[in-house]
Amino acid sequence: MFKSMTDGSPTRSIIGFTLPILIGNIFQQFYNMADTIIVGNTLGSQALAGVGSTGTISFLFFGLISGMCVGFTVVTAQKFGANDLEGMRKTVGSAVILSAVITVVMTAVTVIGMRPLLIIMNTQDSFFDQAYDYIIVISAGLFAQVIYNLLAAVLRALGNSRAPLVFLIISALLNIVLDIWFIVGIGMGTEGAAYATVISQLVSSVLCFIYIVKMVPLLHLKKEDFIPDRRLMLNQIRLGCPMALQFSVTALGSMILQSALNPFGHLAVAGYTAASKIEQIGTQAYVACGTAMATYCAQNTGAKQYYRIRRGFRSIMVMAVIYTVVIGPVFYLFGKYMTVLFVKEDISLIMPYTDMYIKNSSLFLLPLSVVIIFRNGLQGIGYALMPFLGGVAELGARWAVAMIGAAQESYHIICLASPFAWVAAAVLLIVVYIVVVRNPKYHKPA
Repeated sequence: MFKSMTDGSPTRSIIGFTLPILIGNIFQQFYNMADTIIVGNTLGSQALAGVGSTGTISFLFFGLISGMCVGFTVVTAQKFGANDLEGMRKTVGSAVILSAVITVVMTAVTVIGMRPLLIIMNTQDSFFDQAYDYIIVISAGLFAQVIYNLLAAVLRALGNSRAPLVFLIISALLNIVLDIWFIVGIGMGTEGAAYATVISQLVSSVLCFIYIVKMVPLLHLKKEDFIPDRRLMLNQIRLGCPMALQFSVTALGSMILQSALNPFGHLAVAGYTAASKIEQIGTQAYVACGTAMATYCAQNTGAKQYYRIRRGFRSIMVMAVIYTVVIGPVFYLFGKYMTVLFVKEDISLIMPYTDMYIKNSSLFLLPLSVVIIFRNGLQGIGYALMPFLGGVAELGARWAVAMIGAAQESYHIICLASPFAWVAAAVLLIVVYIVVVRNPKYHKPA
């Protein structure tokens, strides 16, 4: 049920932990794609542009929540690696309190500020209402996303990546059924897609909670586990906030990019939306590797098995390079044809936009793998600030290229914004890693 990653082959430990996460991430993408596919095929390209134009906002929500939950539970993984079970439970109680407070604040701010935000992002009148109807429901239902991500992060911190996968698969399938029912059956429009997403997330949260209550006595918390521990909470905030801010900085860069893209019209936005969803399918292996590295590094840091961390980085980057060599050419040559999944109308007009984005991004997948893996690994060790600065470098590069693209009215330049951002962040993170592993403890057993 639980897996210690502090002994045995690093490669086997990482692969065994990564595969369930990868499968879960793929289902997560189908979960997210269901909205865009069903909306695009039933409500048309303008509705697709409406949902797609809020993609960066949804990414901001997911990034903040995911980064926060993973950051809070890095301490959980370290306590588990050190076999401090009482301390581990206290970290979970503290994470629950912190997550609840942040959720209330996030929900209030996003619900109140959503309409002005869409205006600032140059959301076009032709799809403004569809965008607002969708994202306001997502904003009101953030609590469901927080509950699932926190419970899943706790389980993964203990080495259990399979249970969250099962609940995510159930949720993804339910989301598809509800999308069809709300949009096609009841005719609720883009708002129906959002309700389907929130309800599905809530179901996965409930299932995860029931599983912990029934099957995981290690996580049966007592009243004293919820007594605020100032030192512990400050440590969790020290790790969680930079991780959440790092995701939010990345999302902010994407929102700037979306603002530069929106004036190009609904065809360009629809093509970019389809391309970004296609790209996300291909890059889920990197995301899974990054999640695995966060837990692997945290557990081995807690167990003081520092030398295994360097070996783990080496093993996982070999896997990333092999995967990139295989998947990159496939997406470069054939990625554009997946556009037909998202739209029925104007395909011949939308596909060139999709193709241009995919061709540019597929040439820079290796820097993206470095960003995701090294960022998560360094955070698992306990370094939060420098990976955050990598996100700042990513933001600066994405903003600069997006502004040039907007000024030149060039969709091609806008498509280069993310690749340039990946390169900028990758260079910084590699330098940080080299500095960190110079310490002798990363080169020999304790």
